[in-house]
Amino acid sequence: MIAPELLPTPAQQQVGDFYTIATLGSHSALQILKGARDEGFKTLAIASYETERLYRSFNFVDEVITISRYQDFMSLVPELEERKVIIVPHGSFVAYLSLEEHKRMNVPYFGNKAVLDWEASREMQRVWLTKAGLKVPRQFRSGSEIDRPVIVKLYGAQGGKGYMFVRDAADFERRAGELTRQNYVLQEYIIGVPFYIHYFYSPLTGKLEIMSMDRRYETNVDSLGRIPAAAQEGMDVSPSYVVVGNSPLSLRESMLAEAYRMGEDVVRVSQEICPPKGLFGAFCIETIITPDAQFYIMEISARIVAGTNLFIDGSPYSYLNYSEPMSTGRRIAREIKNALLSNSLHAVLDDGGSAG
Repeated sequence: MIAPELLPTPAQQQVGDFYTIATLGSHSALQILKGARDEGFKTLAIASYETERLYRSFNFVDEVITISRYQDFMSLVPELEERKVIIVPHGSFVAYLSLEEHKRMNVPYFGNKAVLDWEASREMQRVWLTKAGLKVPRQFRSGSEIDRPVIVKLYGAQGGKGYMFVRDAADFERRAGELTRQNYVLQEYIIGVPFYIHYFYSPLTGKLEIMSMDRRYETNVDSLGRIPAAAQEGMDVSPSYVVVGNSPLSLRESMLAEAYRMGEDVVRVSQEICPPKGLFGAFCIETIITPDAQFYIMEISARIVAGTNLFIDGSPYSYLNYSEPMSTGRRIAREIKNALLSNSLHAVLDDGGSAG
């Protein structure tokens, strides 16, 4: 829970008027901008021509700037650098901008860009998670090593696009042509319940919060799960894992302590590998829970994830801490506001050294 001295008083509610919170019009932008407005900030959506009308239709979006493609975002950076703008990144930033573009951007940016290298590389992620003492699935270096079902995962934030289920080494060899010139990892397929745990770590208080939890609805693998196995025989349909939506979940309370410990250990190790700030703000540990109630960690997203969109009005877990609607997007804005109030803006922004 946030320390009382950091919570804004009614008289301080408009402190955010000095800054505009901006993000790409995609992924979790509505939640981020609604949370920013609720905390008193001006809001800016950077939209494409296809999405411009959508973002203009919401009264909490103060301004919309339109670009042809999200990949053109960097052309706006000189203009944004001249304004008091804070960028809140989400999955579309990871999908459309390169690591080099992230690092070259001098607009104040919520989060630690140094963590992006560890998020982008599945090998580095594995080192991070293993160093934190978390269980991870077995990983295979080549198709010839496969001795059990695996899932082939492409690099990057693509919502499961291009993932493949492979039964064995022979199955992989038959389908390897589909992976030409793509970076991928061969990961043991763990049978269990997918569980995505959303966290928030505050560098201002040094405290971790569990914000919410979800599972993804993936097509067509979830549809295939409703067809009896006998009826699937002979069907020429390969499972795909493209995310089209999310469902809310709550965890057995007896398992919450372990979920919290995992988050703490991930943050602790991040401060060792990306000193001194490490990972802070919103992040998500993507898990599979097996029948013996063991967590296997599939990957980590070092930013807000789209599953938090279920909880724009808050979740059972955020309500326990705040007793008011608190989405992850609003929690980000609250952290920025608290940093402003305590003259600690440098603690929550990465802008090449000019924030403060």
